[in-house]
Amino acid sequence: MNAHTETLFPEYEQEQGTLHTTGVLPSQKILGLVNKGYISAEVDIEDAQIQPASIDLRLGPKAYRIQASFLPGPHSGVMNKLQEWLIVELDIATPTVFERGCVYIVPLMEHMNLPSDIGAKANPKSTAGRLDIFTRLITDGAIEFEQVPNGYKGGLYAEIVPRTFPILLTQGDRLNQLRFSRGKPPSLDSRLQKLDEEEILVYEAGNRPGEASIRNGLRLSINLQGTSEDEVVGYRAKKHAPAIEFTKINRYTPTDFWEIIQNPKNNSLILNPDDFYILGSKEKIRVPPHYAAEMVAYDSSIGEFRIHYAGFFDPGFGYGLSDVKGTHAVLEVRSHDVPFIIEDGQTVGRLIYERLMAPSEKIYGVNIGSSYQCQGLSLSKQFRRN
Repeated sequence: MNAHTETLFPEYEQEQGTLHTTGVLPSQKILGLVNKGYISAEVDIEDAQIQPASIDLRLGPKAYRIQASFLPGPHSGVMNKLQEWLIVELDIATPTVFERGCVYIVPLMEHMNLPSDIGAKANPKSTAGRLDIFTRLITDGAIEFEQVPNGYKGGLYAEIVPRTFPILLTQGDRLNQLRFSRGKPPSLDSRLQKLDEEEILVYEAGNRPGEASIRNGLRLSINLQGTSEDEVVGYRAKKHAPAIEFTKINRYTPTDFWEIIQNPKNNSLILNPDDFYILGSKEKIRVPPHYAAEMVAYDSSIGEFRIHYAGFFDPGFGYGLSDVKGTHAVLEVRSHDVPFIIEDGQTVGRLIYERLMAPSEKIYGVNIGSSYQCQGLSLSKQFRRN
């Protein structure tokens, strides 16, 4: 054990209760990384960036439109590599349009100087995913997206590709989040089954405890059957819609950007390859405070579609202080290469639960401004709600 680990996590010497030496870092451990200088930024990191089991990352002042996506590879940095494919450099100190289908690289404000036994994984934030912003984290020397290797020392970069709407972005916007971990405790179905027995991970309509379908994680199914003919069961994004400014909250009229899906024929829906959908899970799910969860984004054994850009579910999602009877997962859905039929109740994804090193001192939805606790089928926070 190196000195960094000992000073950052002295609890390793005195494990008590549910405290573990491996697992996902909760909010207080992430704050420890910041206070010790393992995570830094030229502009002070704000308390609001630290979520129950992740940290929000902020866009820096410059963006670079490039010809195509890339990975730098083990012997190159991102800034050196992008010069080969640069189209234009943009100043995003003020809101700037990111065009549909164009590829941008934005250096982030945060910088890593991680201990040798701490790594991280990135995902888009929910708001970015619900706007169909395809965004991935890149590190210098990266051979894969969304991964920060143990002991990484260097900058972070966001690849950003708006796929449905033109998006106005500006310095400080938060599209990506980073979840840190030490080691990798196995995610076992037997452990998940026990957790369900202790906490109840799934609720049904009427706040009735539901049956958790556990196989390589918690399986989720799609809801395409409303309780009435006029109930909204989904949204399909309109083509050629106006631009959306990312920082504007409760600003836009949903029907200017979305077609409403109600009472689909035979409780089924054909996913067209070029369309983007917002749909909901049948189950209301819960993530206890000592666990975090991640949605499997694409699973070829389930179907030819991709769900959920925003894969992270925080400790306390659908749980609160044990007083919330589950929250529906809102899913961002795209078909792959062919039209694909999904039906009500069809399994569409798996939720993988990961143990925290300790219960998080911040709980999703409890006095931290979480946008989607107790949500029904909801669009991103830029759109007006009835």
